[in-house]
Amino acid sequence: MTADDSLSRLDDDDYPAYTMGRAAEMIGTTQSFLRAIGEARLITPLRSPGGHRRYSRYQLRIAARAREIVDQGTPVEAACRIVILEDQLEEAQRINAEYRRAGESAKPEAAA
Repeated sequence: MTADDSLSRLDDDDYPAYTMGRAAEMIGTTQSFLRAIGEARLITPLRSPGGHRRYSRYQLRIAARAREIVDQGTPVEAACRIVILEDQLEEAQRINAEYRRAGESAKPEAAA
């Protein structure tokens, strides 16, 4: 892998570029919170060759959303479930919009 390849991966939302310490710092939480949402299976960090957890920007956005919900007084497990349901709803809405657009483009135009 060349240096250019490595730099281009930093733009990839799924590239695990952040260590646990840096990830916790970036979203203003603790490493134990990241471990807890990992145990709740909200996110599964990738592991470095040395076994250290690595997080992507996408995972950090999910973790930050879970943290917002926990900060409002919701238990971690419930917050993780809420985030999962929000993600599923967003995906279902996206799919419905695609079907709606496809259906509209397939309709024959009315004769004038």
